[in-house]
Amino acid sequence: MCGIVGLFLKDKSLEPQLGALLSEMLVTMTDRGPDSAGIAIYGADQNDLVKLTIQSPEPETDFAGLTEDLRKAGIKNASILPKNTHAVITVSSDQIDATRSALEDLRPNVRVMGTGTAMEIYKEVGLPKDVLERFKISDMSGTHGIGHTRMATESAVTTLGAHPFSTGSDQCLVHNGSLSNHNNLRRELTREGIRLETQNDSEVAAAYLTGEMAKGKNLGEALTSALDDLDGFFTFVVGTKSGFGVVRDPIACKPAVMAETDAYVAFGSEYRALVNLPGIEDARVWEPEPATVYFWEH
Repeated sequence: MCGIVGLFLKDKSLEPQLGALLSEMLVTMTDRGPDSAGIAIYGADQNDLVKLTIQSPEPETDFAGLTEDLRKAGIKNASILPKNTHAVITVSSDQIDATRSALEDLRPNVRVMGTGTAMEIYKEVGLPKDVLERFKISDMSGTHGIGHTRMATESAVTTLGAHPFSTGSDQCLVHNGSLSNHNNLRRELTREGIRLETQNDSEVAAAYLTGEMAKGKNLGEALTSALDDLDGFFTFVVGTKSGFGVVRDPIACKPAVMAETDAYVAFGSEYRALVNLPGIEDARVWEPEPATVYFWEH
């Protein structure tokens, strides 16, 4: 089941509305997945600074004093912005690995949801409306973003099991469907040094794309390779620092619709997710073809 949305802005004047537009789209998909929800927002690049979005089941305890503890651990100039159960830690790009290691020692209950110079990820168990309100997503601006509301089939309903999944810097994926060869792929990707946190098949898809892009492929090329290497039913919407991609498996039994105007490209599991977008009445609307990669880049 599950519901997916995505929005890639071409018109910079819409960037302050990105969070609000994506939020409305995702709430519309609630009945496709009431278990958990999540969203990734891509904002302005911070040059030599990197953001780690972290999550804690006990944020009041774990986030208290964290900035000072990180600085004592040698992570200089670290700053933290709490948002409910999540927080965004900003550090210099050369301290990203040291920050991860320090978090494992200092706050073992904290989990890293994603890292990057532009991306922030927020996801939790609960209805989309409640999750989005917890993190004030409607107030966020950005260039593009993707969202997911989940009906769990392959793994438990947990925060880590919610989408989007991020396995590389400024990379994330949302998925509707089920992969049949994810266990074999997980073993191969782990041997290649890619870190996976869950047993969710969708995280394997994200890690597969991370691995392909690490070989020098762009997002469009990595999605093309996925059509040969991933078995099962899938619709993927994927974000990178500058790009936004969509692909469906060759059978394409999972619903999907896209719309494009001079101002944006939008994706929804159903057309009703798109109906309130500005200028939708003049958009080119189509169903993405099976085994066909759609890819846009700033």
